[in-house]
Amino acid sequence: MGFDLAGLPVFPWDLLEPYKALAAAHPGGLIDLSVGTPVDPTPPVLRQALAAAADSPGYPATVGTAALRQAVVQHYAQVRGASGVVPDGVLPTLGSKEMVALLPSLLGLGPGDVVVHPHIAYPTYDLGARLAGATPLPNACLDEIPAEVAARVKLVWVNSPANPHGAVLGPEALRYVVQWARTRGAVVAADECYAALAWEEPWASQGVPCLLADSNNGGDLTGLLALYSLSKQSSAAGYRAAWTAGDPELIGRLTAVRKHIGLMMPGPVQAALVAALADPSHVAAQRELYGRRRALLTQALEAAGLVVEGSEAGLYLWVTTADRQDCWATVAALAGLGILVAPGSFYGEAGAHHVRIALTGSDRDMAQAAARLAP
Repeated sequence: MGFDLAGLPVFPWDLLEPYKALAAAHPGGLIDLSVGTPVDPTPPVLRQALAAAADSPGYPATVGTAALRQAVVQHYAQVRGASGVVPDGVLPTLGSKEMVALLPSLLGLGPGDVVVHPHIAYPTYDLGARLAGATPLPNACLDEIPAEVAARVKLVWVNSPANPHGAVLGPEALRYVVQWARTRGAVVAADECYAALAWEEPWASQGVPCLLADSNNGGDLTGLLALYSLSKQSSAAGYRAAWTAGDPELIGRLTAVRKHIGLMMPGPVQAALVAALADPSHVAAQRELYGRRRALLTQALEAAGLVVEGSEAGLYLWVTTADRQDCWATVAALAGLGILVAPGSFYGEAGAHHVRIALTGSDRDMAQAAARLAP
């Protein structure tokens, strides 16, 4: 028994259409900061690699090329402190969202199984559980899950840095999640797609902790998966270049199913991914752009009397009002200034007093947004 498609929820961003129309009516035009879609040019290193591999007449392998898998292995060892990742533990995916949505199904979960995800979270974690026929469980503290429910948990999602609020899980928290899940035979999947965008200390200097890092799992990747994407750090959302890595046995199970479905990353995109991982300079340059925009927008929001909370990493600002008014009232007020943002309720009931504001406007858009917010 799977998901009842008749019960498919309304796509959240469709609910923003009236506010988008209001913002578009502003004399200065619409500044859309509701969705974190990159606007900066894709770096030449990716475009050149994509073009060079454009003669690609054959079907690509589901597991990816040896060069891709080795590039990901090196990335984890050199950047994320994870020396235990091996080529057989790497699987390229068509963006990370498809794996978020499909992982419960690919793992064979179904009725009676429970999928735990953060209580303020990207809605696709919930949707993925429902598609598999499993039960989604938004949760802020694993210790608060009743024993009879915890016994049915088969998958625990971790999102660090988190979308929408930018919180980072430290090493102790990651180690605890791993221990809790292993005690119950559950898989831990970490969505780490914003790891290159840390703004506050200690993460800006030390880097965001990785689930697969040796120090966070006792050097054992059993039952662990991490998702990553080039969409944000390489301004390459249109490439759908991402991967899942971790436990080779789990990766093998996922690969076997994906072979039947025909889910495989195009060869030219694989070449671009390899080139991107070999060039950290473009990531640093993109991070600098976002950092500058973040500083400008944060200052403008606070000067306007709004409160920026969390947001220590990632691509968004998590914003509320001094009196913590309903998120839709804040959406409407900002739409009146021609600025479209996402209501926090999209990410769960606990987000009902916040809005999420993306840093993905152009320099010009950010300057205009700051000017419109001026008291």
